[in-house]
Amino acid sequence: MRRIIIAIDGYAATGKSTTARGVAEALDYLHIDSGAMYRAVAWYLWEQGIRKLQAEKLPEWLASFSLHLEREGKEMMVYVGDRRLEEELRRPEISAFASEVSAVLWVRQRLIAEQRRLGQHGGVVMDGRDIGTVVFPHAELKVFMCADIEARVQRRYQELLARGIPADPEAIRHQLLERDQRDENRPISPLRKAPDARVLDTTHLTIPQQIETVVNWAKELIYAPASF
Repeated sequence: MRRIIIAIDGYAATGKSTTARGVAEALDYLHIDSGAMYRAVAWYLWEQGIRKLQAEKLPEWLASFSLHLEREGKEMMVYVGDRRLEEELRRPEISAFASEVSAVLWVRQRLIAEQRRLGQHGGVVMDGRDIGTVVFPHAELKVFMCADIEARVQRRYQELLARGIPADPEAIRHQLLERDQRDENRPISPLRKAPDARVLDTTHLTIPQQIETVVNWAKELIYAPASF
């Protein structure tokens, strides 16, 4: 059986990571959340009291930064030093800061090299914003996820409430639109749909429906007759 690479890109709060995790579980693949790697860098800087990014100082600020991923079940867990990070990476301020961090070429080069190493043998589902365009441009299945802004606001709002984090829908809308602007217009690896990506509009879809759609697309490729 073929073990393919599934690259899932798209906007924030469209269900990328949850869908990717569900697809990986359904196919017995490894799920890698590339965004968590950038959020780990952002978290490390934030913990040092850094609030304003200065790209030229990043090598100095990150001189002692140690990121590694450990497979636990079907997930890759993120560690900075000896500390395992989970909920810390989902804080709104860390997500927003990660968008700035991810626009720095030096950071992207380091993390992209690690992402390619992790997925080089296939059997992975990786989600982010440049997986199908930059990290794995030859991935067998590329998915681009989008949704109406109101649906995205509600999803993020409910997600934060479920974590016990106070949330304001208007603030969330502003954050999402601001992030869209940064991601689409950054000079390095901007958010784009790969020409051969399949579009998945999740506005009116439940998470199980999103997972089912991507799994069906993947199975079309996995079980396709070999071509000679």
